[in-house]
Amino acid sequence: MKKIILLLISPILIIVFCACGLFNYDINNKESQILRNFSKVENKTLVKDSLLNVRAIQLIDSVGVTYLTSNGELGVIFNEALDLPKIIQDRFPVQVKYDSLKLNFRALAVTNKKCFGITIGSPALLFSLDVDAFKNKVVYKENHPKAFYDSMDFWNDQEGIAIGDPTDDCMSIIITRDGGETWNKLSCNNLPKAKEGEAAFAASDTNIAIVGDHTWVATGGKTSRVLYSPDKGKTWEVFDTPIVQGLETTGMYSIDFYDEKNGFAIGGDYTKPNDTLNNKIRTTDGGKSWEAVANGKGPGYRSCVQYIPNSNGKELVTVGFKGIDYSNDAGDTWKHLSDEGFYTIRFLNDSIAYAAGKGRVSKLTFR
Repeated sequence: MKKIILLLISPILIIVFCACGLFNYDINNKESQILRNFSKVENKTLVKDSLLNVRAIQLIDSVGVTYLTSNGELGVIFNEALDLPKIIQDRFPVQVKYDSLKLNFRALAVTNKKCFGITIGSPALLFSLDVDAFKNKVVYKENHPKAFYDSMDFWNDQEGIAIGDPTDDCMSIIITRDGGETWNKLSCNNLPKAKEGEAAFAASDTNIAIVGDHTWVATGGKTSRVLYSPDKGKTWEVFDTPIVQGLETTGMYSIDFYDEKNGFAIGGDYTKPNDTLNNKIRTTDGGKSWEAVANGKGPGYRSCVQYIPNSNGKELVTVGFKGIDYSNDAGDTWKHLSDEGFYTIRFLNDSIAYAAGKGRVSKLTFR
C-alpha cells in the first residue's frame, strides 16, 4: 500500500507518490489468529464503463486507488473522505500517449515518488507516469518482436523489477536500481534457462511476489515453475511445481507470499475454467517445494490470489471471471462468495479490498 501527498497548484493537480509501505503482519498477535469465516462479500462499483478493461491496480493510503487500463489510461479513484472538487475528480482517467501506438497496460507499480506502467506486446514501453500527461515519459523501450511484459513490482523506492516472456532462452527480467530512471535487462547467462513453451500470463499483475529482499516469479504455459531470488534479483534459482501445465493456456496465473516461508499460487486453464485439479498449490518452505491442495474442489481457474492481511497466513481470496472465493485454512477448503467476475484484487485491510476487471473497478467488503 502506498501513501500519497496531494498538492493543489491551480490550475494543475500534481500528485506526488511517497512513503511506500507494506502491511505489517504480526503472527504473534492473538487477535490475528482468531479463525474468521466470511460468508458474503458486498460490492460497491466505483467506476463502470463497458469499454473499461483493468488488470493493474494499486492502493494509495488515505487517497484511494490508481489503475491502468487496456486503453492506455491512468485512473485515480479518490476516497470520498477527501471531498475533492468535481473538477479535480473529472481529470481522470488521463490518456497516456506515445506516437500513434495503442497502449495496453497490464502492469503498474508505485514508489514513494513515481508511478510506473509497462505495456504488453512489442515495442514494450515502460512509462514513468504523471497525472500531467505532458510529463509522462518512456524510461525503457524494447523492440524485440517477442517482447511481452506481464508484471512489475518494487523492493523499495530505488529498486524494482518487471518480468516478461522469453525473447531468448530465459524469462525476460528488467531491473532498476535508481528509482526507475533507468532499467537494464538481465543476461540469460545469469538466469535459469526457460523450457519449451514456458512464459507468463499478464492476467492480474501478480506474477511477482516480494517479501523483503526475497522475490518469487511465477511462470506458466507448457511449463510452470517458480523463479526465486533471495537478494533482490542479483542471483536466481528455479523450482518445479505440481500445478497443471503442458498447454499454452495452463499453469500459474498468480502468486502471493504471506512471509518468507508461506506462499500460494493459483491458475489452471482459462479455456476450462471449471476444472479444479492441480490448479491450487502451496509452499511452506519459501517456494522450494509445493503441494497441490483442494484437488477436485474449490475454485477452478482464477487469475489472482491474495493473502488477507493480519490473518497469520490462513486467509486467502481468489478472483477470476467466474467469481470470488475465500479460504480460512490456508487453501485446504474454499467457500464461493460471489459469481461476480474480476481479474485482480488488492486488500486495503483485513476486510476491505479493491478489485478490477472487465467494465469496472469496485470496492469489496467481506463480512
